[in-house]
Amino acid sequence: MSGSVEVRQFLLRYEGADGGVPSQRGGHADAPRVSDDQVRRARMAVAAGATDAEDCAQLLDMLGLIPDEDGQNPAQR
Repeated sequence: MSGSVEVRQFLLRYEGADGGVPSQRGGHADAPRVSDDQVRRARMAVAAGATDAEDCAQLLDMLGLIPDEDGQNPAQR
């Protein structure tokens, strides 16, 4: 994203019912897990919006979409 206006527009599109920013998922055992397909689609979306390879790698890392030493994506824990 190239500016604060775009960020605000993104947040407005994904507001919760209470008008705020969506809350972070809890670490509850009954919480739905992120599927492998969701991770693949998220990686593709990040790659499509990245400005270059370094930007893409940094965004994927920040979002937990790069496998750790154990081969598991942090987003799927």
